[in-house]
Amino acid sequence: MHFLSQPTASHTHKRKLPMNTASPLLPTYGFFIIFITALFLLQSTSTLANPRSQTVNILCSTVIEHNTTAFVPNFVATMQIISDQMRTGGFGVALAGKGPDANYGLAQCYGDLSLMDCVLCYAEARTVLPQCFPFNGGRIFLDGCFMRAENYSFYNEYKGPLDRAVCGNTSITTNSLFGQSARQAVGRAVDIAPNNGGYARVEVPVPGTSNLSVYLLAQCWKNLKRSSCTSCLQNASASILKCLPHSEARALNTGCFIRYSSVDFLNREARAARFRGNIIAIVISVVSSIAVLVAGVVIGIYIWNNRYVKMKRKGSNDANKMVKTLNNSSLNFKYSTLEKSTECFAEANMLGQGGFGTVYKGVLSDGREIAVKRLFFNNKHRAADFYNEVNIISSVEHKNLVRLLGCSCSGPESLLVYEFLPNKSLDRFIFDRDRGRSLNWEKRFDIIVGTVEGLAYLHENSKTKIIHRDIKASNILLDSKFRAKIADFGLARSFEEDVSHISTAIAGTLGYMAPEYLAHGQLTEKADVYSFGVVLLETITGIQNSRSETSDYLESIVLITWKHFESGTVEGIYDPNLMVDEKEGGGSIKEEILRVVHIGLLCTQETASLRPTMSKVLQMLMKKEDKLPAPTNPPFMDERTMELNDTSDAPSQYNVTEGSSMAASVTHSSFHPR
Repeated sequence: MHFLSQPTASHTHKRKLPMNTASPLLPTYGFFIIFITALFLLQSTSTLANPRSQTVNILCSTVIEHNTTAFVPNFVATMQIISDQMRTGGFGVALAGKGPDANYGLAQCYGDLSLMDCVLCYAEARTVLPQCFPFNGGRIFLDGCFMRAENYSFYNEYKGPLDRAVCGNTSITTNSLFGQSARQAVGRAVDIAPNNGGYARVEVPVPGTSNLSVYLLAQCWKNLKRSSCTSCLQNASASILKCLPHSEARALNTGCFIRYSSVDFLNREARAARFRGNIIAIVISVVSSIAVLVAGVVIGIYIWNNRYVKMKRKGSNDANKMVKTLNNSSLNFKYSTLEKSTECFAEANMLGQGGFGTVYKGVLSDGREIAVKRLFFNNKHRAADFYNEVNIISSVEHKNLVRLLGCSCSGPESLLVYEFLPNKSLDRFIFDRDRGRSLNWEKRFDIIVGTVEGLAYLHENSKTKIIHRDIKASNILLDSKFRAKIADFGLARSFEEDVSHISTAIAGTLGYMAPEYLAHGQLTEKADVYSFGVVLLETITGIQNSRSETSDYLESIVLITWKHFESGTVEGIYDPNLMVDEKEGGGSIKEEILRVVHIGLLCTQETASLRPTMSKVLQMLMKKEDKLPAPTNPPFMDERTMELNDTSDAPSQYNVTEGSSMAASVTHSSFHPR
C-alpha cells in the first residue's frame, strides 16, 4: 500500500533573540534548537536507509484460480497474517483455505533493511502482486524484498524453471578488472550467506581504481535449509555472472536473490544506529525539563515522520492532492488510533468483506462508533482509487450519502473511516427471507426514495456531476431506522460537463451495468439510473440479479420482471414479506408496488435516452396520481447469443457485504457479441 507523502515547509522561520538579553524562554528555545537539529541529523543519517521498493520483476502463474469466492478471501487472509509477521521479524509465511482454493504465502525482506523500511517494501509488494489475479499464484522481486503466493506448498523449493538473471540494460563497465572483483564478491557471498542466516553483503574494491567497487547482496529465504540455500546461491551466481561486463545485475531464483552493482545500494543500518545513539545522548544531556522533553519529542517526531515518509515514498500528483485535501479538511486519522479502535482488526469486529476490501467496526476513545474500510487488496490503480474516494465523498454532503469521517494513509494499509450504520447493507435483508420480515413495504419504499434522493443529488445538485458506477444492494447501507445511505465511491467519477463520456476502463458489477456502458464504454448518469432500476426490482421481488458463468443461462431479474409485466402476472414475483401488509392495507399496496415496478422497468430500458433522470424518478414516486409512460424492452433480450469476456487484470471493488452477492462480480470487463 502506498504511503502518501505529507507536505513539509521548505523554509523554517526563526525568531532571533538578542545575544545579551536574558529570557525565561531561552532554555526552552535552546532545547528546541538542539532537539530539532538532532532530529534533522537523524533524518539525514536515515537517508542511508532505503526500502528499495522498486519492482524488478513479477512472474504470474498460468493457471486460472479455481473459485473467486474462496480464492480472494484466502489471499486476503494470507496477506494479513504475513503483514503482522513482517512488522516484527521481516519474514512471514501463512496458509489460508484448503484444496484448490488454498493460498500459501511467503514474504521476506533482505537483511540490510530496517523493520520500518521492510514494512514499506512489503506494502508495495502486496499492492503489486494482486495484478496476477485471476491466476492462482505469482511471485514478485523488489530490490528490497520478495513475496510469493501459490495454491500449493512451495516452501521447500529453491530452484525452478522461472529462475533467471536480469542484467543492467544501460551501464556496461569498460574496466576489465570489474569482472574479476564481481566474481570475487559473488564467491564470498556464496560462502558467507548459508552460515549467516542466508544473508551476505560484500564490498570488493576494483584494483587500480580509487572510487570503483563491486557492491553485492545475497539473500536466501529463511524457510530453506542450509544445503538448499547453498545450492540456490550457486545456481544464482552462475546465472548472474553471465551478465558481465554489465555493471548491474540481479539473479531472481526460486529460493534466493543476488544483486551486484557498481553503485553502493546497500543500507548502512549499523553505522547509522551508532550515530543516532550519539546524537540522542547529546540531546538527553541538555534536557532540563521532562515536560519540555515530551513536547519536543511530539513535535520532533511529527516533523521527522512527515519528512521521512515524503523521502521514502514520492507520491503521485493524486497522492499530493489528497494530502492537501486531508490537511485542509482535518480528515487525517492516525493508523494506530484506528488499529486500536478495531482491536487490531479483530475478526469479531468485521462487518463485511467484499472482493477487495474489508470493513470493521471500531470504537474511538470518546465512545464514537465508526466503520473502518481497510483497502489492502488492490490493483495498480489503488492510489488513484483511494484518492478518488476521499476526494469525491469529502466534497459532498447529503442525508442519503454515507458520511466520511476521515482516513489514514500513513500506515501499512490505506484506511477510510465512515459513520457506523448498524443495519449494514440492503442486500442482507432483501435476499434473506427471515431478515426480510424487518422490511415491510413502507420501509422498502422509503429506502427506494432515499436512494433516489441521494443519486439525484450526485447527478444534479452537487458542484460537479458525480456518477457512482457501482450502485447495487450491497452499496446501499441502512442506519438504525433503516434509512438508506449510498456508500462506496471508489469507482465514482465526476464530470464538469453534461455530456457523454467514453471510458476505456469499464468498472462496475456485472448485472448492474448499463448496456451502452458495458458494450461501448459510454458513461453518463443514465448508467446509474439503470443500476438503480435493477436494485429497485431486487428490493421488490427479493430475487437477486444473477448471470451464470457457465453454459446454463440464468435470466436477469430485469428480464424476468419484464415478461411478468407484459403478461400481467408481475404480482407473482413480489417478495412474500410485502404481502404481509396486504391484509391490513387492502388492494392499494399492490397498486403502489406495481407502479414502482413500472418505474423500475423505465429505469432499465435498453435505450439510455428513454430512461428518466433521477429527479424525474423521484417525481414519479412521489406524485402517484401522474400517469407513467409505457416502458420499452430492457436490454439483452436474446442474451443466449451474447458472451461476456473478462479482460480484467485486477478488480478494484471495495464492497461492504458479508459475502459475495454476485455470481460474477468483476471490473474492467468488455461485452462482445459472439
